[in-house]
Amino acid sequence: MQIAHAHPTVNHMVHYQARLDTTFAALADVTRRGVLEQLGGADASITDLAQRFHMTLTGMRKHVSILEQAGLVTTQKVGRVRTCTLGLRRLEEEAAWIEQHRQLWSARFDALDELVEHLKRKEKVDAKSKRS
Repeated sequence: MQIAHAHPTVNHMVHYQARLDTTFAALADVTRRGVLEQLGGADASITDLAQRFHMTLTGMRKHVSILEQAGLVTTQKVGRVRTCTLGLRRLEEEAAWIEQHRQLWSARFDALDELVEHLKRKEKVDAKSKRS
């Protein structure tokens, strides 16, 4: 009897969803969004970031770690200083997901507006016919 070896398959949708989940979870926190804004202006050490956000080094390290896992920040340790920079991710997948859902909701609201206008016109016609 021969056993067929299964080849691992990559479920791209699962990977895509996990990446979105990681990114949106990282962006969900106001401090992490603030860190990204700070790093958009200039690189900074974890110590500098902790001071700017009035938090402990341990707390800031946790925030930076979450941003690193999402690929939004990279760090480099030189001596005793760990410097943070913006990551190479450009958020194209996340922007595309947001745009897709924006279009979906926009279409739904347009349809709702049309329905409301239709009902208003019908109400006016019905009111006129009752007066006649």
